[in-house]
Amino acid sequence: MSVDVADLIARAAKAGVTIATAESCTGGMVAAALTDIPGSSAVLDRGYVTYSNTAKTQMIGVRPETLDAFGAVSEEVAREMAEGARARAGTTLAVSITGIAGPGGSEFKPEGRVCFGLSAEGRETHVETIEFGALGRPQVRAASRDHALSLLERAISH
Repeated sequence: MSVDVADLIARAAKAGVTIATAESCTGGMVAAALTDIPGSSAVLDRGYVTYSNTAKTQMIGVRPETLDAFGAVSEEVAREMAEGARARAGTTLAVSITGIAGPGGSEFKPEGRVCFGLSAEGRETHVETIEFGALGRPQVRAASRDHALSLLERAISH
């Protein structure tokens, strides 16, 4: 992990930042990395593991129309995941992850494609797609966790 999670937690706590996570392909790995650190309860409010489309709509308010139009692995869904998690949790930050860890994928949505969202109070939601490639499921999931942590780190620094 390239992010110093203990430092991230300490800086977030000092700044009064609270965090929610909305994870699909990582299955809670970002929340786990945060809760590995003593004192993380001052910062992490909750983590949503929304693996199915039903969970995405029921738990964090992703619109079925968005899922139908763009599919679960899309920046549009990542945006709604992050915004929905932050709104429902009442936190200052929320990060979302949705992707294809593998094996599998298609020519349109290849293995290793992961979409991220970062919703921050008072700022426009940031979304991006990273093509990690067919690194293998554990590697794509770990790389996704690390990227999400770096998004949180950058948001806390601003």
